[in-house]
Amino acid sequence: MKNRFILSFLLIFSVSFGQQVDFTEFDLENGLHVILHKDNTAPVVITSVMYDVGGKDREEGRTGFAHFFEHLLFEGSENIGRGEFMKIIPANGGTFNANTSQDRTYYYDIFPSNKLELGLWLESERMLHPVIDQVAVDTQNEVVKEEKRQSYDRPYGKLLKVLWESLFKVHPYKDENIGRMEDLDAATLEEFMAYFDKYYSPDNAVLVVAGDIEIEKTKSLVSKYFSEVKKRPAFTRSFPEELPITETEKVTAYDKNIQIPAVLAAYRMPGMADRDAFVLDMISTYLSGGKSSVLYKKLVDKKKLALEASAINLGQVDYNMFAFFALPLGETSLDTLLEEIDEEIVKMQNELISERDYQKLQNQFESQFVNSNSSVAGIASSLATYYLLYDNVNLINEQIDIYRSISREEIQNVAQKYLSPNQRVEIEYLPGNETGEE
Repeated sequence: MKNRFILSFLLIFSVSFGQQVDFTEFDLENGLHVILHKDNTAPVVITSVMYDVGGKDREEGRTGFAHFFEHLLFEGSENIGRGEFMKIIPANGGTFNANTSQDRTYYYDIFPSNKLELGLWLESERMLHPVIDQVAVDTQNEVVKEEKRQSYDRPYGKLLKVLWESLFKVHPYKDENIGRMEDLDAATLEEFMAYFDKYYSPDNAVLVVAGDIEIEKTKSLVSKYFSEVKKRPAFTRSFPEELPITETEKVTAYDKNIQIPAVLAAYRMPGMADRDAFVLDMISTYLSGGKSSVLYKKLVDKKKLALEASAINLGQVDYNMFAFFALPLGETSLDTLLEEIDEEIVKMQNELISERDYQKLQNQFESQFVNSNSSVAGIASSLATYYLLYDNVNLINEQIDIYRSISREEIQNVAQKYLSPNQRVEIEYLPGNETGEE
């Protein structure tokens, strides 16, 4: 009886968090898109802004500006003293963070709900009149350099950089998101100011306010703090397209911070909003979603050929990156690991996955969907992402329907369409320096 009660409680709990996410949308006259989500279950509010600017938005020789601005826009504004931004938030019971991808930059603050107005004021200050001067640039330049040292000077720290450089020849995804330090050193203050004026316009952003709010009051506060922000001149993007990979390309890279080599097989895929990208999500989960997945059971658990074996579908707007990654155990060769991975790919291409595995996949994606909407912070991030990167805010409610509609036959067809050796880059990631010396 006790177990039955617990099971019933968990079912009700899960269903409650899997319910429809309601939201309200509107635009200010300056083009800022605003999304509000009301959830009064806890006295917490999230104020967040996602800008449509990322690592791919750069000129040749001026990489890393978007990531640099992720830091720079915490420096202060005309009404917030230098360094005070990061003191005001915790002093008022809040937390904050920001992150930058190749496609967007996201800032968010989490406050007690009675500090909603403070959160909106802080984000409007960042957009309206941040302090961009030489002192701020020099300070953050050192911060970014230290971040890069910490990121790259650790085992496998350059792996993503190698992936980007190997898969992309002409598209700006080829350049590392954090940028090259020589580019940031050479950039002038005028270039940084011009970058802000171009990309940090209200009509190039989405503001999401979620949590313990009253909709009409929040609308008024948003208008009060953001209507003053001026729209900048419109711009268009025109990125060069990559030619398809039609023959296996081989790359060797070295990392002086590792002792165990790695092998990768990387594919350039359709962008994250393409239906095939959702199917590839299911393929990567089928192959490496946990210890009961195909690659882990085969290479790590049963045959004991690998320390790690995984498949990753990294979502990006213009092109996804799909990659297999494996670390050998003992004397296992990298070629052997690739052969074993290819064996599983061929099985997917020639046979339907079992009905049992298919139902397991559906359960995994149902669980992910429920979990993604189980916190106000998660909902705020999803609303911004689906609006800005997918052009469909209601994916927050409908994305699970896409996964539910994917059949075993479609999984097989997508594996056939994309996962052939002649469509990939094979990377041997070896210990040593760039000359191969350990």
